[in-house]
Amino acid sequence: MKPRRIRAATLLDGLLSLVASSAVFAQPPPLVVVEDRGGVPALPCYQALDLQPRTGGASSPRFDLPRLPNRRFGEADMLPVRSARLSPGDVARRVIQAPGLTPVFLVGDDDRSHAWLRQRAPALRDLGAVGLAVQVESPQALASLRALAPGLILAPVSGDELAQRLGLRHYPVLVTATGIEQ
Repeated sequence: MKPRRIRAATLLDGLLSLVASSAVFAQPPPLVVVEDRGGVPALPCYQALDLQPRTGGASSPRFDLPRLPNRRFGEADMLPVRSARLSPGDVARRVIQAPGLTPVFLVGDDDRSHAWLRQRAPALRDLGAVGLAVQVESPQALASLRALAPGLILAPVSGDELAQRLGLRHYPVLVTATGIEQ
């Protein structure tokens, strides 16, 4: 009799381990984080969607979010903009192949960029180019850059990632679908 009990217990253990292992396989694989640059939680974006809470199942852990200011953010809140990979200087003309790229130009709040904008503004308008102010400290400095090129879009944006991708070190520069030039 004892051998049958041992065999039954062994069989029962085997079945339990099989059921447990198949339960593990039934769960979705864990997510793989490819890149995490930190930042602010995305929960406020989801709260704006006014989604209904889940019903049933385990409840999610509660956590407190920092309070956001009760005001709209404006362009001045994005300033100052500094691009560590870029500085004023000479840019050698070169050919690139970026079909469909909207012409974009990079400038800063410096004498070289001011002169470049005054000279190139009509051509930039004709191209429909969009401007990035990659080095600008204040709303007044941004306004003075815009005054040099009326009718052009000029947004304060760090140019570091674009500089890295295009191999740029200096500005002012114009990037089109077919080339990079000063």
